Amino acid sequence: MGGGDMNKTTSGWICGFLGMLIFSGSLPATRAAVASFDPLFLTLARASIASLLALALLLAFKEKRPAKEDLLSLVIVASGVVIGFPLLTAFALQTVTSAHSTVFIGLLPLATAIFGVLRGGESPRPVFWIFSGLGSALVAGYALTQNLGPQNLGGTGFADILMFIAIILCGLAYAEGAKLSRKLGGWQVISWALVLSLPLMAPLTIYTMPASFVGIEQSAWIGLAYISLFSMLIGFIFWYRGLAQGGIAAVGQLQLLQPFFGLVLAAGLLGETVSWSMITVTGAVVFCVAGAKRFAKRQGTNSAAKIGLMKQAPLPNKLSAIQTER
Repeated sequence: MGGGDMNKTTSGWICGFLGMLIFSGSLPATRAAVASFDPLFLTLARASIASLLALALLLAFKEKRPAKEDLLSLVIVASGVVIGFPLLTAFALQTVTSAHSTVFIGLLPLATAIFGVLRGGESPRPVFWIFSGLGSALVAGYALTQNLGPQNLGGTGFADILMFIAIILCGLAYAEGAKLSRKLGGWQVISWALVLSLPLMAPLTIYTMPASFVGIEQSAWIGLAYISLFSMLIGFIFWYRGLAQGGIAAVGQLQLLQPFFGLVLAAGLLGETVSWSMITVTGAVVFCVAGAKRFAKRQGTNSAAKIGLMKQAPLPNKLSAIQTER
């Protein structure tokens, strides 16, 4: 691997880590927001707010419209990370704690890696799948020990099904967005996906808006602000750039660290109980990151991928300043 490729890989892991760190606050922030807001309104509002900010960003830097062949990928991204994942997790968090749901994020790396192969053309080594699968098995084992099977549809079992579907949609959107980021750039992909959803989300936001905002707790407003600005926009600027530069399957394994940071935030900000079993599972899952990273094979190993990375759209000066390659 040349010096340039190594620098891109390092930059990809740094950007991916920053994106993962921002996403770690998503579930605690959503948990705080659904205490006062309806989940449907919350999903629509966060997307509408982020879409307006993304539109302003695209206009300010006079970005060209994406090509027609990119629209399907943008629809997939919007369906997964703008609508699907936020909506399903918001409903799930009505009945389960953010600490509980955060552990399920451990399934995201495996989902992202699978779609990285199917949609991104990547080919990790066989040992990579052992570590990635082990991390996912630890998460699934935790759910089973907590009696969270699908038979409990009236309780947390239904919420777990929502979380599982959300993770599949999110993994697909991550891989699809990362593939498109090699052509358009990371911040452009999430911005265009948000703008694409604006004509649908804005009217529905107004329609589902509560009659009065009296009694809405301050923590709910803070949660809405966080998931609108950071979870829906800023986090993806780093995340998609990281996936595009470091490899979808490889950098995607950083999500195995997300439960750890999410549990810390859930305990520190929301006062939720974090059991020793949660901590144990999270610690074991973290171990899988090193193994997965060691045996992941970057997308850039073939010439076509290298050309794709070289064509990645440059960030405007103001944005590239915060994502400069280390």
